[in-house]
Amino acid sequence: MRIRATVAAVSGALALSALAVPSAQAVDAPSFRDAAAAAIEADRNAPAQRSTFAAAAAVGDLDVSFSGLKIAAAVKVGTTNKVSTTVTYKITHGADVDIHSDDFATGPYIYKGSYEQPVNLLLGDNPATCTSTSATTATCKGKIDVYPAYDELINSDAGTWKAGGLALNYATEEFADQGAMGSTKVQRISRLTVNASPEPVKKGKTITVTGKLSRANWETHKYHGYSTQSVQLQFRKKNSSTYTTVKTIKTSTTGQLKTTVKASVDGYYRYNFAGTSTTPAVKAAGDFVDVK
Repeated sequence: MRIRATVAAVSGALALSALAVPSAQAVDAPSFRDAAAAAIEADRNAPAQRSTFAAAAAVGDLDVSFSGLKIAAAVKVGTTNKVSTTVTYKITHGADVDIHSDDFATGPYIYKGSYEQPVNLLLGDNPATCTSTSATTATCKGKIDVYPAYDELINSDAGTWKAGGLALNYATEEFADQGAMGSTKVQRISRLTVNASPEPVKKGKTITVTGKLSRANWETHKYHGYSTQSVQLQFRKKNSSTYTTVKTIKTSTTGQLKTTVKASVDGYYRYNFAGTSTTPAVKAAGDFVDVK
């Protein structure tokens, strides 16, 4: 699975031995992100367990299970800036599991592909915070932190990811891992521009409306044109708050947009993209045209 380089270097069964000391107690101990990724990878690499995985069942020796996970419908990621999204869930644990101990940590994660063999995995930098609701239950809140500048994602990762929960005991090296608790879309942020000209224009004359639809490329860390996508040209009169669709056109192979309309009254033109499963919807800011 692809994980940020600093995490991927810690893998296999040997990595679990690093969980023995919490990072707060040892300078060289792994961060929560590293420890959680190592536990998941070692778990997935254990041949004896792999054939027994059930997509929604908790595995591991730690007596913790997860339920009620909630995550945003979409996580929109650009080319360089860190993106975080909050996840809430509930845990049920054995009476002998002290979730408030320094040795205990839990957090959410999302994965692309199957639970047994994910092609990519995203976690949070820090463990979730949990509030006990009874002697054996708690509500937890954690984050998924995404760093596109560190090559955590490639373009084919865009789309639907599933969510899971993990709990670790640093002292005993036990863990609990549960997948298929929810889903979200990890999307490539989109941008859309518009320019209507000439300005001003005589009534009845032709207005040319140009623009460009682009989206984040996670491999080049730049924005590239989104080709052959349907985009609506919309218009609203000067004193109106409502846009109406004039026509629908498609972007070129480089994401360019260009069409013409007849000038009638003063107003604003904009392009509107409805979005896809891999790319969020976006609207350009309206460009005003003064009709004489």
